[in-house]
Amino acid sequence: MSTTAASTPTPPSFPQRMGHPRPLWMLFMTEFWERFAFYGTRWALVLYIVAQFHGGDAAGEMPANRIYGAYLALVYASAIFGGYIADRVLGYQRTILLGAVVMAVGLFMIAWPDQRLFEIGLATIICGNGLFKPNISTMVGQLYDIHDSRRDAGFTIFYMCINLGAMVSPVVTQYLAESVFGTGYMPSYQYVFIASGVGMLLGLVWFWLGRRGLQGIGRPPADSAGRHKMVYVCIGVLVAIPLAYALLAMGAMTLMWILGIMFVALCGLLLVESIREGSVQRDKTLAMLIIFVFNVLFWAFYEQAGSSFTFLADRIVDRQFGDWTFPNAWFQSVNSLAIIALAPPIAMVWVWLGRRTLEPSIPRKFGLGLIFNALAFLLLMFALSSLVNDAGKIPFWTLFMVYVLQSIGELCLSPIGLSMVTKLAPVRLVGLGMGGWFLSTGIGDNLSGIFASVLSGASGMTTQSALTGYTFGFWTLVGSGVLLFLIGPLIDRLMHGVR
Repeated sequence: MSTTAASTPTPPSFPQRMGHPRPLWMLFMTEFWERFAFYGTRWALVLYIVAQFHGGDAAGEMPANRIYGAYLALVYASAIFGGYIADRVLGYQRTILLGAVVMAVGLFMIAWPDQRLFEIGLATIICGNGLFKPNISTMVGQLYDIHDSRRDAGFTIFYMCINLGAMVSPVVTQYLAESVFGTGYMPSYQYVFIASGVGMLLGLVWFWLGRRGLQGIGRPPADSAGRHKMVYVCIGVLVAIPLAYALLAMGAMTLMWILGIMFVALCGLLLVESIREGSVQRDKTLAMLIIFVFNVLFWAFYEQAGSSFTFLADRIVDRQFGDWTFPNAWFQSVNSLAIIALAPPIAMVWVWLGRRTLEPSIPRKFGLGLIFNALAFLLLMFALSSLVNDAGKIPFWTLFMVYVLQSIGELCLSPIGLSMVTKLAPVRLVGLGMGGWFLSTGIGDNLSGIFASVLSGASGMTTQSALTGYTFGFWTLVGSGVLLFLIGPLIDRLMHGVR
């Protein structure tokens, strides 16, 4: 017999703001600053690696793409341990605070132009993000009762609002790097990372001041309230940083094997716990794990935005408008702007369909996400095969619309995925389940770096290499999207009525 319903805690009676629990808005602003920090580094990272450590040579694209993919993969994979620490040791609030401190330290470290210190700084960010990232999302789920109809809408609002930070960050940091402390020909990328570190500190202060409004949600477990536990976790972080550094140094292919073993082990832990809770919980967990596999494919191609799309914009996209050049960094803001603009109408569409019992199930929403991602690659196939001008460049609007199409796919998949984990994971291991979601994303991110490095090859990206690679991306995405639609009814049965 399943004990899920009996074990689900009832959230406190929060004051409401705009139809949702008031702490939602505090958590949103905390994540706003984390996204500011993340997207501040995202646009600059591969360009900085090529410029600083490879003298601007296009041959540096391949190692830059692989480092970027491995870094992102470990950022998300480390969420497994952050989720476990929050579930069993420190509670969500203390884990988030510690993660913010560690991330800020790492962001300031990568601003120093030394390759060894840069890579240690990346390892520090990885460990801090692992403590921070899964637990903010988990706490959003804890603000709502499991059967609260506002739950998905709350996650969509959260997902939309935090993208304000992601939209503002590339504009602000690009201005600092190219107009204040450098030029378009010689950007001062270090100030991008410093600004990101300051943003992370602001998020830390915001959460520290607002955490009382959570009314006990996210406090340490009753048997783990001692301050000595924080000391042990801090020591663990100091040990984990050189381990993360070693994993970065191993290379993307070796890392793929390690992440695969971690994913299998995590699936085993979740399944063992779900079997203890009964057959219904076992089925729900199986459904969640199947969705995780398709999540890998989505992010493997979506995360070209920070790697191959950056080089595509730099070399193959016509960004000239008279005497003004559209900054490469601003493409990163297009995704966030599209999410902010499109999240409300998409949420309204889900509500409208739901009232008529026509709303797609979770697997079919994921299928739509994969298909919209595929359409973005179809547009690139068309541009690279039919719209290349005499200078060897494709029109600006094509890459702009690629980001818009990917954003629609992301809205069909990512906020729904966060909500899905809080509804399908075993109750005692929701944080670990959220870590599994981020691990599957991390595996996709590592694949994205490997894929982008193939596109760049040994001498940098060309129109032909981009066309060949993006054609492969289209067929992989559209095939997986169609497959998910076909097996959707089976997954729906495993979910036992969860929508």
